[in-house]
Amino acid sequence: MSNPYLTENKQKFLDELFELLRIPSISADSACHEDIISAANYIKNKLTEAGAENVELCETAGNPIVYGEKIIDIALPTILVYGHYDVQPAVPLELWETPPFEPTVRKTKIHPDGAIFARGACDDKGQVYMHVKAFEMMMNTNTLPCNVKFMIEGEEEVGSANLGTFCIANKAKLKADVVLISDTSMIANDTPSIDCGLRGLSYVEVEITGPNRDLHSGVYGGAIANPINMLAKMIAGLHDENNRITIPGFYDKIMELNEDERNELNKAPFDIEDYKTDLGIDEVWGEKGYTVSERTGIRPTLDCNGIWGGYTGEGAKTVLPSKAFAKISMRLVPAQDSESITALFKNHFIHMAPPGIKVEVRPHHGGEPVITPTDSPAYLAAERAMETTYGKKPIPTRGGGSIPIVALFEKELGLKSVLMGFGLDSDALHSPNEHYGIVNYFKGIETIPYFYKYFTESFPVKP
Repeated sequence: MSNPYLTENKQKFLDELFELLRIPSISADSACHEDIISAANYIKNKLTEAGAENVELCETAGNPIVYGEKIIDIALPTILVYGHYDVQPAVPLELWETPPFEPTVRKTKIHPDGAIFARGACDDKGQVYMHVKAFEMMMNTNTLPCNVKFMIEGEEEVGSANLGTFCIANKAKLKADVVLISDTSMIANDTPSIDCGLRGLSYVEVEITGPNRDLHSGVYGGAIANPINMLAKMIAGLHDENNRITIPGFYDKIMELNEDERNELNKAPFDIEDYKTDLGIDEVWGEKGYTVSERTGIRPTLDCNGIWGGYTGEGAKTVLPSKAFAKISMRLVPAQDSESITALFKNHFIHMAPPGIKVEVRPHHGGEPVITPTDSPAYLAAERAMETTYGKKPIPTRGGGSIPIVALFEKELGLKSVLMGFGLDSDALHSPNEHYGIVNYFKGIETIPYFYKYFTESFPVKP
């Protein structure tokens, strides 16, 4: 049964989320710096209104981190809530059915009760704001059972470059017993799940240079190596005929799952025809010998995220370009590490270049893969909380995405994380028409207090 406070304040909770979603807090775009500050202040003000204390914007070398807390008894456990208020760029804008920063509610097949369409609706403003409203609900009903701290950053979408420094410098401030994160997805609205693992990330940009200037393709074509042609060939050569990555040493450290573990992973409900229909494709693709669930959860990947060079404007310009560029991401699995993989890629890609071509590889950011225990008091509390509100026990899954700071929290703060997300993979994260189910938003607000309750009950009282 839904909490009466939630029932009475549903429209208010929606209206406030819409206000946050209207702020284009794109961390990758320096022109949005003032919007970043506006979004941080919005979270700060709403945490204060909800009853948090010592709420502040903590300055970093980049975007500020919103911190707040409510300490009711030092003998009780402390939950550290992490999330981010920055969002991905909204381009290409022409593919959005409605403006990305003007939230709109539309019904969909998967969300018949309506979904909120806006950049950041699911990743991660909608999921962050669930925690703010769940906290408000507990404060107003006098049901907060333990201590809570909030750390909401503004650089997750660009690699959380300054979060590690902040954590190291503020270990006492951030002292807690567990990190609670809602920045992941469930299998389906009627099939709750909890991620117990995430892939790591190595992200690089490559620059290919041929001649010292753009050339006339008629005068010089056929005699000079075209950087775009060479780059396309080099990228294609990063996979073999079985779609395995060809970088020497890339797979050396991987922790392979045994047959029983793979069978357990593949028990999660998955309809390949629905999957293909949702994506508008006729066939899936990937490493030979693995299922879709394995390819997106327990296997590493290498993908070109963007490629450009030469003339891309309207009409024709017969140019042989001087340079070509690409952005490439590699998703990593235990026990790969991002620095080693980046070094392997750089060495291999440089050596792939044909004579007459110069290569530069610029690392952007990375993060480490993680596995979280499924028998910890925190995981069991999350499992019980979701079972309470969904009526069925959530399935443990491996997430295909990366949240680099999960490994950082364990390394620098000694804290395990619980990945209790309420989005769906089909919610178009990072894509045009990103959305978040209204039911999911309210279900998260309803479920989070149960996690607090069950975690507190399972935790030994401190002397």
